[in-house]
Amino acid sequence: MKKIYFLLLLLSLKADKIFAEETGINQAGSVLNKVAKEAGVENQSDVSFIAGNLLNAILGMTGIIFLGLMVYAGILWMTARGDEGQIEKSKNIIIACVIGLMILVSAYAITYFIMSRFTEI
Repeated sequence: MKKIYFLLLLLSLKADKIFAEETGINQAGSVLNKVAKEAGVENQSDVSFIAGNLLNAILGMTGIIFLGLMVYAGILWMTARGDEGQIEKSKNIIIACVIGLMILVSAYAITYFIMSRFTEI
């Protein structure tokens, strides 16, 4: 069972990089390239590389925070032993995590939509 969990952990870490590249998160860098070119910056590839890596890091960190809070809330719930206050606290943490994840995914979708429109021009 531990091997399966370890394998899932490794796949989830690798999937972050695969999906980030496939979904076009680095398109934000191409928009920044256009802005940098207009501003007279010499090496635009560095700007796109930095922007793409920054967005990947931010999304990765929020995913790790989400996972950590969900595990914490689950452990809190399992160790509640019928204490209604502790169960309610863990439910509130889980609800807040899911709402935060929905906001994060929505922000990513909006950003992706806007960036894809700018790169078409």
